[in-house]
Amino acid sequence: MKLVLNTVVMSLTSICLMTVLTLGITKLHAQDVAMSSTIDQASLKQSEQELIDLFFAAAKTGNEEVISEFLKSGFPVDVKNAQGYTALMMATYYGHQNVVTPLLAHGANRCIRDNKGHTALMGAIVKAEWSIAKQLRKVDCDVNAKKTKQMTAEEFAKYFGQEEKFKKILEN
Repeated sequence: MKLVLNTVVMSLTSICLMTVLTLGITKLHAQDVAMSSTIDQASLKQSEQELIDLFFAAAKTGNEEVISEFLKSGFPVDVKNAQGYTALMMATYYGHQNVVTPLLAHGANRCIRDNKGHTALMGAIVKAEWSIAKQLRKVDCDVNAKKTKQMTAEEFAKYFGQEEKFKKILEN
């Protein structure tokens, strides 16, 4: 992770600064993200968290350029936040297909469930993001749902009154 962190820091310096200004993030400690062989563990952990926060902010706001830089630098595509969300879940929920597509191209796992047991597809169903739902449905993530007593995407769609629309994406 340290090598990935250093690579990301080097390639994202200018983009991160623009993102920080754009998103209104006021606290980014340059000394924490500067390359140094003497970075202590606390600073490294804080720097990792700041990068994760930037990655999620880019997914949430649809900033494809920042997401692409992270992915080109080898940032872990399926990193989770405290709620168990991934960047794919965030981009899906906020309707940013321009970010969903490169995340999937870089191997984002569309079957990961958050802390409540929801997948990215379920986020697309809730927000009626049917073009994204269709893209996510190319892989069936419900194989183990019954074994683990979690909702399937179809059950979830039914619960939210979206069963007919969900069935349409299954047909295509």
